[in-house]
Amino acid sequence: MKTTFRHSLKLAVGIASSAILFGAATLATADTYPDRPIGVMVAYNPGGATDFQARIATLASAKMKDDAPISIGQPIYVTNKPGAGGRKGWNWFAEKAPKDGYMMAAYNVPHFIAQSIVFDTKYSIENLEPVGNWGADPAVLIVGKDSEFNTANELVDYAKANPGKVTVSGAGKFVGHHIAHLQLAKATGAALTYVPGKGGVGAMKLVKGGQVIAGFNNLSDAARSAADIKILAVADLERHEFLPDVPTLQELGIEVDNSSVNFRGLMVPKGTDQAVIDFLAENVPTMFSDKKTLGKMKQTNSPVRLMTRDEVLAMWKERQSSLTELLSELKE
Repeated sequence: MKTTFRHSLKLAVGIASSAILFGAATLATADTYPDRPIGVMVAYNPGGATDFQARIATLASAKMKDDAPISIGQPIYVTNKPGAGGRKGWNWFAEKAPKDGYMMAAYNVPHFIAQSIVFDTKYSIENLEPVGNWGADPAVLIVGKDSEFNTANELVDYAKANPGKVTVSGAGKFVGHHIAHLQLAKATGAALTYVPGKGGVGAMKLVKGGQVIAGFNNLSDAARSAADIKILAVADLERHEFLPDVPTLQELGIEVDNSSVNFRGLMVPKGTDQAVIDFLAENVPTMFSDKKTLGKMKQTNSPVRLMTRDEVLAMWKERQSSLTELLSELKE
């Protein structure tokens, strides 16, 4: 009996000691974060707008001045998990990504919010934590360089006269491009056929190769490909400085608003240590606002919209509400 008691006592002490050491290790990790490179998961293919911009937006992460970090103090690397319009990567991130601050993800709104409304996803605004927003990229209506259509109205008139014959590509189901497509179809009464591509890169290839008649794509990608396509209109409330001669759809009498504008930023999974979230929320916007980073964004026609964590949380909540209403009205 005595031996059993002593054995139990030693076991209890050992468990308690382990718990104390584990707690100390957790505290030390939070106190020293970050002490190694940080990953960013992009749920789209390399070379697309989100991937391209994520690499620019994080350029200054390890930048130092007077031997002190300007923002995060560690290099950031990008890992791609494309598939299903972003769902593959975001499902993995919400369910399996480590919650230690060493794997962030790029978010796309309205993409992940709309998908969480329509599909049975592992992710939603309830289990993801934003730490800052770097951009807002409107969707634009495009056709191939040799297309017979020179205006959005010409394309719509043809679509009305030829129901179902106008195919429109986009980066996936219920991403910003798809939402713009659904809004265009509803606003005009035209029967349009949506063709999901393999991300924005794949959707652009479908237009350039003539496999579809038209497409919705990111303004940033379209501006960089302007020599190979025609940009007919912008799905936003006002013209963009990168394309000052391209009208909005609303200017053309087509009631498509800014619901498809693609907000981009970084997030961590819910359950990440609050001290880590606070650190990133303070330093990620500083990283995004680096002078050289902003210059590179402008040089590559990548629209910038800097937002803090609190501003992003408010935007997510507003978009959740507006997209729930919008998607209940839109029919394929």
